[in-house]
Amino acid sequence: MASAFGVWDYVVFIAMLMISAGIGVYYRFSGGKQKTNAEYLLADRNMSIWPVSFSLMASFMSAITLLGVSNENYQFGTQFVAINLSYGLATPIAAYLFLPVFFRLQACSAYEYLEKRFGKKTRLAASLAYTLQMILYMGIAVYAPALALQAVTGLDQAYSILAIGGICTFYSTIGGMKAVLFTDVFQSVLMFAAIYAVIICAAVKAGGLGPIWEAASEGARLEIWNFDPNPTTRHTWWTLTIGGMFTYLSLYAVNQTQVQRLKTCKNLKSAQKALWLNWPILSLLSLSTSFSGLAIYYYYRSCDPLRQGRIKVRDQTMPLFVVDAMGDIPGLPGLFVSGIFSASLSTVSAALNSLAAVTLEDYLKPLYQKVKRKPMPDLQSSFPTKVMAFLYGVVCIAVAFLAQKMGGVLQASLTIFGVVGGPLFALFTMGMFTTRANQRGVITGLLVGLSFSLWIGFGQPRPPLKTLDFSVEDCSDFGGYNQTSLPLAMAQRAAEPRDDSDYFYLYRLSYLWFSVLGYLVTFLVGYGTSVLLRWRGAQGTERIYLDEQQTYLNTDLFSPPVARAMKQRLAKFIENGGDVRMTSLECVK
Repeated sequence: MASAFGVWDYVVFIAMLMISAGIGVYYRFSGGKQKTNAEYLLADRNMSIWPVSFSLMASFMSAITLLGVSNENYQFGTQFVAINLSYGLATPIAAYLFLPVFFRLQACSAYEYLEKRFGKKTRLAASLAYTLQMILYMGIAVYAPALALQAVTGLDQAYSILAIGGICTFYSTIGGMKAVLFTDVFQSVLMFAAIYAVIICAAVKAGGLGPIWEAASEGARLEIWNFDPNPTTRHTWWTLTIGGMFTYLSLYAVNQTQVQRLKTCKNLKSAQKALWLNWPILSLLSLSTSFSGLAIYYYYRSCDPLRQGRIKVRDQTMPLFVVDAMGDIPGLPGLFVSGIFSASLSTVSAALNSLAAVTLEDYLKPLYQKVKRKPMPDLQSSFPTKVMAFLYGVVCIAVAFLAQKMGGVLQASLTIFGVVGGPLFALFTMGMFTTRANQRGVITGLLVGLSFSLWIGFGQPRPPLKTLDFSVEDCSDFGGYNQTSLPLAMAQRAAEPRDDSDYFYLYRLSYLWFSVLGYLVTFLVGYGTSVLLRWRGAQGTERIYLDEQQTYLNTDLFSPPVARAMKQRLAKFIENGGDVRMTSLECVK
C-alpha cells in the first residue's frame, strides 16, 4: 500500500515517541531516582487524582479498543455502546466493596491478599494465571498498532512491533510508575486527538454530522434496543450489561494493573474519586470511537475496502480511512498513528510495571526468603524489578509476532480477559465475601474454572460472525473494483452457508459470557469443594481467625459490609459473656 506519510507526519510521530521516552528519563533522574520499590512501583503513594484517572482509562483502552470499537460499529452496528452502562454499574462495586480491602493491606501485589486469606499456594496460582493473561494481552496490544502503521505508512509490521516494544520497555524500565502515569496522561490526550481528527475530517467531507447519521441509518448500522435474551446473540443489552460488568470488575476491582495504579493515590478516598472520574473519561472515549466507526462507514458506504481487496483484515479500515481522507493534510496521519501508538504504549507500560511488581512480590521475595533465610532489603529490590520489567518487554515483543495468528483484535483481547479474569475475580470474591472458602477448595475451583473458560473461549470450530451488509456498487473514487479481488475465504463462505445449530452450543455463545461463566464455575466449584472439605474435616489451616477458639475473625480480610456484620456479631458475643483468648496482637479496626 502506498505510503501516506510525509515529512510532517514523521515529525509528529517521532516527537510523540521522544516525549514518552523523555518522561521516563526525567523521572529516572528526579525525586528519589527510582531507587526504592515504593517509588518505582507505587510512585511513593502520593499521586493526585487526575493522572491516576487518565492512567486507569489509558491502560484499559489500548490500540485494540480504538481500532476494534470503531470497526465494531462499522461492521456490526451501534449496539456495542450499551457496554458503557455496565461501566457505571460496576464502578461503585469496585470502589466500595473491593478497593477498601486492598488499601487496608497496603501491599504492593494484589495477590498478597490471597496469601493472607488462603495461603501461599493460592497466591502463586493466581499470580501465574495473571502473568499468563497479561503476557498474551500485551502481545496483542503491540500487534494492533503495527497493523495500523503498516496500512498508513507501508512500514513492515516487524519494524513497528520492535519500535513500540522497544520504546515502551525503555521508559517503563528506567522511569518506574511515575513515568508510566504521566506518559499515560500525555498519551490519553493523543488518543482523543486521533479519534476526533477522524470524526472532524469525515464530518467536513460529509457536510456535517447529519449525513453521517443518515447513512448509518440507511445502512442498518443504528441498533441500540436489542433485548434478545438468547445468549448466543453476540451483542444485546444483557450480554453487554452483565458480561461488560464482569469484564470491567475483573479488571478494575481485582486486576493487579489497576489496583496498583489506584494504590498510588494518597488514601482510599482519593482512589475512589479517581475510579469514579475514570468512568466518564472512559465512556467519552468509547462513545467517540463508536461514532468514528459510523463516520468511516459514511465514507466507504458504497465501496467496502475489504471486499474491494485494498485491505487484508477489517481492523485496518480506520487506518485506511486516514490514508484516503487525511493523506493530503500534512501532520494529520502522523497525529492519528501517534494516537494509536500511544494507546498501545500506555497499555503495555502499565502491564510491564505491574508484571514486574508481581514477579518481585510473588516470586523473587519468597525465593530470597527461602534461600537466604531473611527478607529482601528494600533498596536492593529496585534493580531486579527493573531487570524484570525489561525481560517482560522482550517477551511481549516475541508474543506480538505470534499475535498475527489470532483473528479480530477486539474479540481476541476481550476473550483473553474474560477467560482468565472471570475465574480470578471469583477467587477474590470467595475470599472477601465468604468465611467457609478455604485454600484447597478455591484452588480446585480456580483450576476447574480456568480449564472450562479456556475450553469455551478458544474451542473450535465456531460459527462465522454475521456482519451487516457491505456495498461495492460504486468504487470509482477508490480505483475501481474487480470480482477477483474478493478474498477467497469470503467467496467460499458465501458458497456454502452452514446453519449455526450445527455447531456445539457453548461455542455459539457470545464471547461476553465467557467471563460470567468462568466466574460462576470457579465460584460454585471452589465454594462447594470448600464446604465439602470442611464437612470432612480436611479443610487445612484456617487463616481468618485471630483467636484459639476460632470466634474472633480478622475483619481486615473481608469486604466492608461483611466486616461490619462480623464486628456486630462479635460485639453481641462478648456482650452475652463470650470469652475471647487472643493469639495475635492484631485487633479489629
